[in-house]
Amino acid sequence: MEMLPLKPERRAQLEDYARRHGKDTVSALDDALGDWLEWERQDFQEAVDGIRRGYEDVKAGRTRPAAEFIAEMRRKHGLPG
Repeated sequence: MEMLPLKPERRAQLEDYARRHGKDTVSALDDALGDWLEWERQDFQEAVDGIRRGYEDVKAGRTRPAAEFIAEMRRKHGLPG
């Protein structure tokens, strides 16, 4: 099996992660990478969906002036104006 080159500090982190999860390093890396890739896929899809909804809102005229939004955020979060 071909091994991926890892920086020594990353290898140490992986070995610690594997030890804490009771796995060998290959299984731990596969699980962690799989989890991250699934999270990244979901995050990407949520971003695309949000942009699509925003675009539909603009096309339908559901907008408001930026100054109004900024003023509301300042009031809501107690920021100086």
